[in-house]
Amino acid sequence: MIAYVTIGTKDMERATKFYNALFAELDPGIKVLMDAGRIKLWGKPGAPNLAVATPFDGKSATVGNGVMVALAADSPAKVDALYKKALELGGTDEGAPGRRGGEKGPYIGYFRDLDGNKLNAICMK
Repeated sequence: MIAYVTIGTKDMERATKFYNALFAELDPGIKVLMDAGRIKLWGKPGAPNLAVATPFDGKSATVGNGVMVALAADSPAKVDALYKKALELGGTDEGAPGRRGGEKGPYIGYFRDLDGNKLNAICMK
């Protein structure tokens, strides 16, 4: 259903470094599929992707209140690693990794990127 999600950045070079390193931690198969200068698209062909862009209208990128992108991880250890990598890259904590909704709930770690966009790493196992 979802082809891609776009979030904004004020600094494409800085965002590119952040997401290249973050996605290398998540899955080395995730690559830049499109680079059109003001917008880059990361992912794998045929799967949902993430685009990062400077706004088309030329105004500053802002964070949407209530907007969050969830990155699928295949294990709680991968959630831990992705969360740790995000913070090492200068991202900020929005909720340490752990089970949500009880001992059988999803394992999730929340963080923000360098522009303040909220993301999480989630393992449904």
